[in-house]
Amino acid sequence: MASLEHNYSAAYPFNSTLETGIRALVVLEAFYPRRCDLLEMTWLDHLVVHTGDLGGQDVPESLHPDLPNRTGELLVRRQLVEQSLRMMQQVHLVEVFETEAGIEFSASEDAPSYLDLLQAPYSVALKQRARWMAERFAALDTTEIRSLVEERIGRWTAEFGTDETQAGLSK
Repeated sequence: MASLEHNYSAAYPFNSTLETGIRALVVLEAFYPRRCDLLEMTWLDHLVVHTGDLGGQDVPESLHPDLPNRTGELLVRRQLVEQSLRMMQQVHLVEVFETEAGIEFSASEDAPSYLDLLQAPYSVALKQRARWMAERFAALDTTEIRSLVEERIGRWTAEFGTDETQAGLSK
């Protein structure tokens, strides 16, 4: 019985590479044609499910529960987001660009067709939140997004490490 439970937990899809890849694809499609670097994608992956962290009157309710110490997720999330973007690249849903600023990611031309197939209530809510974020953030560069993150949720960058936040500015 224990081995059966172990196999079930290993296959649990939440915050897996696949789920994170789908979230990343949803965000990139909403932000299209803007490209995002890994740092931005890490922030945006967190924000798309924790929109309530941004505060304000028109902010959609968070999709995921507001658990204590969730800011520590960013330390783990960065590697998971990177792996998920690479996986989505392998199936031709994400394009990767090497620029002077660093590596940037964009939704591929096949992304909209794939995302149109996702009609579960959670997927629809995720796409709505990604579009909401894109309306507010897509015109901003990395420095402006970082300032917003520091202003609204300043503890993130302190926990995330200043060396990593200086690399890979895009737009």
